[in-house]
Amino acid sequence: MAKLRGLVLVGLLGAVLFTASPAMAAPVRPVAVTMSVSSAALVPAQTQPPGPVLDPAQTDKANSEKTRNKLVAGLIAVVLLGIVIWGRKIRSKRAKGS
Repeated sequence: MAKLRGLVLVGLLGAVLFTASPAMAAPVRPVAVTMSVSSAALVPAQTQPPGPVLDPAQTDKANSEKTRNKLVAGLIAVVLLGIVIWGRKIRSKRAKGS
């Protein structure tokens, strides 16, 4: 049990030390771009909007499917937890009876 506790503490300490916090991260600075007049004339103008067009119906459908999947996973987790607790209760009663 002591070895397990030590391993858990070492794992948590490692996770804390090797996880970069946002406060310590260096800010990314954009690189200045310089173009001469002759090369700027060769670049075509942007004609498409910058980004995808999202359909609200598809977004709502995807959100509802995701919510349903989360509810099913949560229900399965609760059932499995109940089985574990019930099994431990039965095992402890058998141990007391022996």
